[in-house]
Amino acid sequence: MAKLHRAAEPDVLKPLIERARLTPESRGRVMDHALALLADLRAAQNRGWVNQFLQEYRLNSSEGVALLSLAEAFLRVPDPETADLLIADKLGDADWKAHAGRSNSALVNSATWGLMLGRAVVGDKEGALRRLISRAGEPFVRQAVGAAMKMMGEVFVMGRTIDEAMKRMKKPEHQGFTASFDMLGEAARTKADAERYFEAYFEAIRAVGRDPKAGHSISVKLSALHPRYEVAQYDKCVPELIDMLAQLASEACSQRIPLTVDAEESERLEMSLDIIGAVAKRPELKGWDGFGMAVQAYGKRARAVIGWADQLGRPMHVRLVKGAYWDSEIKRTQVEGLPDYPLFTRKAATDVSYLACARDMLDAKNIVPAFASHNALTVATILEWAGESRDFEFQRLHGMGEGLYERLVREEGYHCRIYAPVGGHRDLLAYLVRRLLENGANSSFVHQLADEHLSEAELLADPAEKIAALGGSRHPSIPLPVDLFGTWKNSGGIDLQERGTLRDTAAAIDITPTTLTVASASAADAKAAIDRAAAAVPEWSATSIEHRAAILERLADSLEHNRIELMALAVKEAFKTIPDALGEVREAADFCRYYAARARADLATVTLPGPTGERNELRMEGRGVWATIAPWNFPLAIFLGQTVAALVTGNTVVAKPAPQTPQIAALAVKLAWEAGVPEDALILVPGGPEVGAAITADPRIAGVAFTGSTPTAKKIARALLEGEDRPIVPLIAETGGINAMIVDSTALPEQVVADVLTSSFRSAGQRCSALRLLLLQEEIADTVIAMLRGAMETLVIGDPGDPATDVGPVIDQPAYDRLMAYRESSKGKWLKTLPVPAQGLFVPPTMLRLDSLEALDREWFGPILHVATWKAGQLEETIARVNAKGFGLTMGLHSRIARSGEIAEARARVGNLYINRSMIGAVVGSQPFGGEGLSGTGPKAGGPHYLQRFCAERSVSVDTTSAGGNATLLSLDEGGI
Repeated sequence: MAKLHRAAEPDVLKPLIERARLTPESRGRVMDHALALLADLRAAQNRGWVNQFLQEYRLNSSEGVALLSLAEAFLRVPDPETADLLIADKLGDADWKAHAGRSNSALVNSATWGLMLGRAVVGDKEGALRRLISRAGEPFVRQAVGAAMKMMGEVFVMGRTIDEAMKRMKKPEHQGFTASFDMLGEAARTKADAERYFEAYFEAIRAVGRDPKAGHSISVKLSALHPRYEVAQYDKCVPELIDMLAQLASEACSQRIPLTVDAEESERLEMSLDIIGAVAKRPELKGWDGFGMAVQAYGKRARAVIGWADQLGRPMHVRLVKGAYWDSEIKRTQVEGLPDYPLFTRKAATDVSYLACARDMLDAKNIVPAFASHNALTVATILEWAGESRDFEFQRLHGMGEGLYERLVREEGYHCRIYAPVGGHRDLLAYLVRRLLENGANSSFVHQLADEHLSEAELLADPAEKIAALGGSRHPSIPLPVDLFGTWKNSGGIDLQERGTLRDTAAAIDITPTTLTVASASAADAKAAIDRAAAAVPEWSATSIEHRAAILERLADSLEHNRIELMALAVKEAFKTIPDALGEVREAADFCRYYAARARADLATVTLPGPTGERNELRMEGRGVWATIAPWNFPLAIFLGQTVAALVTGNTVVAKPAPQTPQIAALAVKLAWEAGVPEDALILVPGGPEVGAAITADPRIAGVAFTGSTPTAKKIARALLEGEDRPIVPLIAETGGINAMIVDSTALPEQVVADVLTSSFRSAGQRCSALRLLLLQEEIADTVIAMLRGAMETLVIGDPGDPATDVGPVIDQPAYDRLMAYRESSKGKWLKTLPVPAQGLFVPPTMLRLDSLEALDREWFGPILHVATWKAGQLEETIARVNAKGFGLTMGLHSRIARSGEIAEARARVGNLYINRSMIGAVVGSQPFGGEGLSGTGPKAGGPHYLQRFCAERSVSVDTTSAGGNATLLSLDEGGI
């Protein structure tokens, strides 16, 4: 099964196509049946104002997206001021007038006029209508929007409680249908969340059990039962989840009702199978035929999972779905540089997989099949294969696919179950958005059904034939991760979400020796190194750009070839966790390949315009000897990034690593020599501040690239200006920052908490970009802080070589002492702190409350998070207060208001602004990194303007007529005469 996970798409699809194919005779019968189902579906789409409203405002329109975005956030906003801003943001720019009077439904047209009115009130700041109803307008619109959002919630949420949902299932429109109730919510972030969801599931099972004849069932999400349902936490979370799921299954067994485990992201698949398999074998469940699981057909392993379920030796209900995490799976694979996608990149390929899996399920001995689909062709195909059998069921989402199954259920004796979310509308609208996006995407059947330009033949085209004609090829707009950046190769990752790979990687790191002996240099050694580097300048600078770029690419390959040894040094010397160590090697390789590509593009001689008889050129050439001074927190990536940038531009380099991490630098230099860099063109000079001072004081140094503290950068800047005869040389400095994240009341708290934990405590807070100051809008501060407290409790602090570790030790004793002294002095402000191992330099992750954001006036380089609040409506003022601190490295914003993002882009004086995501992990070539003000000089590392700062720009102008006439001018033809 593991081999299928990253296998090439054509190879996986080949047997699936054969399994999904229809004979010509059966194809005709399927088409006839599908056309009848299509007619039922279309008739249902024209019934009821809700269906017509969704047809009018589809997701291929800006108005549909605006409404969806409004629905996702509005009900969780507690304060009227931010609610008004959200409404204005989503309604203000859309063209509601274009939809006026277009629907057959009077209610839909009435809603459109309401939206037009809302836009006039909130979108037009100077309009006559706005002035006319200015006092009552915004509260009225707010109340109307709130009512509309709740109505949308009722369409897609079966009930706020399980009793309400069961009562609603008794209504006439659900006659003949059963339900699978899902006590839905976001994944658990805290232990309290998990306990609350567990109790909700338990009570739901008992409630459904009170009416067993109704035939309803319960669906369970494992991510709701544990806050650390992750491969790295396998040894802890899997046994606990087995126990919790077994309790729920036992209760369902005693109530004689079915229970199904939902499918989630592919990285959790093998964990989920271990959990489901263990519970399926529990002796107390023997004889109960109600246990089940969902399988996502978009995954390459879907068919193998069907086979696995059939071999469990007991009846298993299997719900086959298309899949719900497609876009996030694509992105994660690209970000992590994995060899191939775990899923199919074409919608038709997923349809093929679905049909092949469906056929296997119908043939299986121990599977009770359930086919969740809104696709008329899929349903008709399953009916063809099933023949006269009724030993299976269909499923559909509540609020979608209405009309597809009513005739099948009420007239032909088939069974259909409605997947029915249960819970408060405020909590479930994020789920609503995900489902609407999933089923409203351009490629989905539900969306295509409403497209007047698609013929029935196009709607019902055979996916197996379509994919066969394409040879099972990957979608051309979704490149493999290695090809993501086009002109340079993306670095390769390791799939640390695969348990065996993670275990093997950790074991290899553990046994890899780190015995490099690196002696500290003296001031005299520094001078001797500069002597050698200066002598090597003419020969190295005379090499071609292509030659130097090719060396960088060979070095990138070598870094990946020696990845485990480099990761071992990062773990044991720099105390990095395994994921951070992997990221270190990948970033170093990315720097090499990116700067090689940029050198070819940016350093070639440029011919400039001028009068006839002249040749004007601009050349980019090396300056001489550069000093690169690197930090300990990125001892490979930044060390090499600065160094190879100087080398590829034709300079020689004297490289000084941080005194805490000389071994990994020494290995990097060795690999660079092996890749072709002359030993005199790159010289390692290890040592402390005195060695750095000796290097920067030498007048032969033609430039300095430095990453570290602001005070040290200022010392270097002063040293470079000393001496009347010393040339004025460039300083590229990237320093620290008081990095703030601003969160308003439209933000999703669960996402905020996840991003805060990552930004503040990953790498023990020892990143330049790490979050130092969390600024929460007053109205949501208590809620977010409470969730953060709980989420912090799930962090694992310990040995960085242990795959389960989230937070390792800080770098050295002086850093530990500074942080612990500050933490102790702030004891009265603690909101949360964690216990740490007794042995080692572990600073407890700590959250502190500040009276105001001005109370933090310096950077604390460790796992300490400061929290303050800001007032609604004062985003610009809050950004200005952060800017006033003088630092300008990173800033974050969490908001669903697009206008707030625009304000942050316009007002934030930082090098890197992150909106609705974490604040760390800048990617070379995608997110060039570097600050301004007290946070650095620029240019930004990993960006298109970086290499030029290492160069001397030299212009050459030649009079080509000086040897006797302008041959070019004299040789012109008559030009069309």
